[in-house]
Amino acid sequence: MARDEQLKQRWDLLTGKLSKQFADGDALDLDGIIYLVGLQELGKFKKKFKKDEKVNLMHIAICRLLEPYGYYEFSHFDNDGWPHYHTKEQLPSLKAGEQSVLMKEAIVHYFLDNEYID
Repeated sequence: MARDEQLKQRWDLLTGKLSKQFADGDALDLDGIIYLVGLQELGKFKKKFKKDEKVNLMHIAICRLLEPYGYYEFSHFDNDGWPHYHTKEQLPSLKAGEQSVLMKEAIVHYFLDNEYID
């Protein structure tokens, strides 16, 4: 099976499973899944987040998702338990479609590594 086909199948499986579990079957988009990864990484599931905190959750997720690709490295947890990362390598200039594929691939790998999907 071609790599793109496998990614698409795994992405569809993942979005279906996450949508059913967290969105009452409504389709979660890429941003929604990135937000869920941020929540997972922070581990504070019952807290109500302000708008700027939601942006920070998505930043945490992106750093965590792109860490295995060598773009970010975990630094520390602050006093409030928020993880911090530092940039190891600048992200390459990518077109919107290429960014989307990179993030989908990183998300699929994250959920494979966490054994949410196989």
